[in-house]
Amino acid sequence: MKPGIHPNYQKVVFMDVNSGYKFLSGSTKTSNETIEWEDGNTYPLIKVEISSDTHPFYTGKQKFAERGGRAERFMQKYNMKQK
Repeated sequence: MKPGIHPNYQKVVFMDVNSGYKFLSGSTKTSNETIEWEDGNTYPLIKVEISSDTHPFYTGKQKFAERGGRAERFMQKYNMKQK
């Protein structure tokens, strides 16, 4: 590997902003925000919208299970009836 071209790999805390779920992982991402973790060390904090805690595939809670097809939604949107 060439020296000086690879990003710095470090431990960071990812936090799901919807549920507050946090986990420690390794990443090359950085952040100006920090958080003190359970082990007493301070790590950069990266906020994410979806994690395994809130993702519908992992939780089993689908938001749009029965939306219908494109044609059905179009007809419903413009109050049209199918023949």
